[in-house]
Amino acid sequence: MSRTKRFCKQILAHGINWFLAALLSLALILTACSPSEQTPVINYVFDDLGRLVAINGTPQRIISLAPSNTEILFALGLGDKVVGVTDWCNYPPEAQNKTKVGGYANPDIEKIVALNPDLILAGYGNPIEVVYTLAGLGLTVFGIKTTDLDDLLNDIRRIGEITDKEVEAQALTSEMENRIQAVTNVTSELEERPKVFYLISQDLWTAGSGTFIHELIEKAGGVNICQNITGYTMISIEEVIARDPEIIITSSWPGVYEWAMNSTELEVTAARQSGSVYTCDDDLVQRPGPRLVEGLEWFAHFIHPEIFGEPGGS
Repeated sequence: MSRTKRFCKQILAHGINWFLAALLSLALILTACSPSEQTPVINYVFDDLGRLVAINGTPQRIISLAPSNTEILFALGLGDKVVGVTDWCNYPPEAQNKTKVGGYANPDIEKIVALNPDLILAGYGNPIEVVYTLAGLGLTVFGIKTTDLDDLLNDIRRIGEITDKEVEAQALTSEMENRIQAVTNVTSELEERPKVFYLISQDLWTAGSGTFIHELIEKAGGVNICQNITGYTMISIEEVIARDPEIIITSSWPGVYEWAMNSTELEVTAARQSGSVYTCDDDLVQRPGPRLVEGLEWFAHFIHPEIFGEPGGS
């Protein structure tokens, strides 16, 4: 082959290589700028109401419609992304500085829409009509309906999943599991399990099976005297006396503890005879949030003070 022909072939080969390189560079640029990379990933997750909810990217503006959800969000480090809470959201203290959107049963729809949320966490006590109204307005509503401690741990992980806080959720639930196990490892071996009556209000509202309070009593090493009753209900003073609780735990509602301590009707109970009447912050035992574990520890202390000290004590 002549020197001229070889030179022409080299020029042609280099030209093809440059052309291919240019095509490859253009393809990389187009890929990097493609809409699929710029559009947030949409996750489809079933909530506790059985609804398939589309979570568009990582939520930046969150509204909580239940105090328990608010506590979970702050515990996961999402307080700065919470833009609205209910009138009842009082913990942590920072939550009280957030815009109020109404109560459980009557949230202000217009105010919620005006806050332009990209995620609304609904909870137990929110009417289903409210959930569907908000969803019908194009808002993303995720329903949480926690039934017991195990379900609570799962719901915390799910909230972590949809808010890009999976690591924090795993750390939180692991800590909670360890604290629960520290109690149940002891109480599961106990043969003596005192009868416990939980008093919500002076008109004798109490908690039966299927409630967090019932589960806490059982895990703390007691027997709920209303275990044959389902849910929250009223009980007669005659029934309380007949079941003769050895321990009475009241809510922190005004006047309830004082009534339990001074009521002449309860004088005949074993709890009053031994002075085993206590009061507990109801937010710790009636809200399905991270502090429910602290409620369990207090119940264990009240029911078995010979074994468990006060939570946080030495």
